Amino acid sequence: MKYLNDYQAKELIVDIGRRMYNKHYVAANDGNITCKAGPDTIWATPTGVSKGYLKPEDLVKMRLDGTVLQQGALKPSSEIKMHLRIYCENPAVQGVCHAHPPIATSFAIAGISLDKAIYPEALITIGTIPVVHYEAPGSQGIPDSIAPYCKDYNALLLANHGAVTWGESLMEAWYRLESTEHYAMILMYTGHIIGKANVLSCEQVQELVKIREKLGIMSGGLPPHCAAKASNLVDVGVTPSAPATKATAADVEIIVRAVLQKLGL
Repeated sequence: MKYLNDYQAKELIVDIGRRMYNKHYVAANDGNITCKAGPDTIWATPTGVSKGYLKPEDLVKMRLDGTVLQQGALKPSSEIKMHLRIYCENPAVQGVCHAHPPIATSFAIAGISLDKAIYPEALITIGTIPVVHYEAPGSQGIPDSIAPYCKDYNALLLANHGAVTWGESLMEAWYRLESTEHYAMILMYTGHIIGKANVLSCEQVQELVKIREKLGIMSGGLPPHCAAKASNLVDVGVTPSAPATKATAADVEIIVRAVLQKLGL
């Protein structure tokens, strides 16, 4: 397995921290980011620093057992235990993002999972996103609560807290965080503003799962419900053209006479 070197890992964490802050996925000093730099080492964001103003020298280098190898003036976040648990449960993971994107966090607060079979891109790239039960931020309860899902899913909502995503690279973990918030926004609009959505049929869902597997994504779960029959196979909002009519022999004769008359023949 190939890992980013220390310089690359730190630069990527700083870059994603700015993206996270600029997209309003975090406020003040919220959120945390980690990236593997070897089979047993990670770089992590420290406590008490805005993700929009991170510097490489702020970051903390650790072993997966929690041993600090290198740090500046600040200690690791109390939520580092959640990251370490994800790496230990799923050795393929090389990056983890935790943030409080507003719409996804609202679903987490409401206790509503992101698992409706309505949006192919979400089902392919990230899959379904369960809500795990509430545990106090920074407590041992959070890593224990997410442990059963780290291999079979790619993201989770933490009840009354926020979202956490992971991937085989830190960039993939970041993209999955973006996808989580986008999926939550689609579900908010269709479920709570427009109030209607065409649910994909079971056959359509299975087709998307095959596409997902061809892309090498074997995790993500399945929607708990799909439609027995597709309801999205008819074009909507198209004005039908008038059907063409075939001219009869009498119509042709009338037209010919009119033309000859105009020509004076």
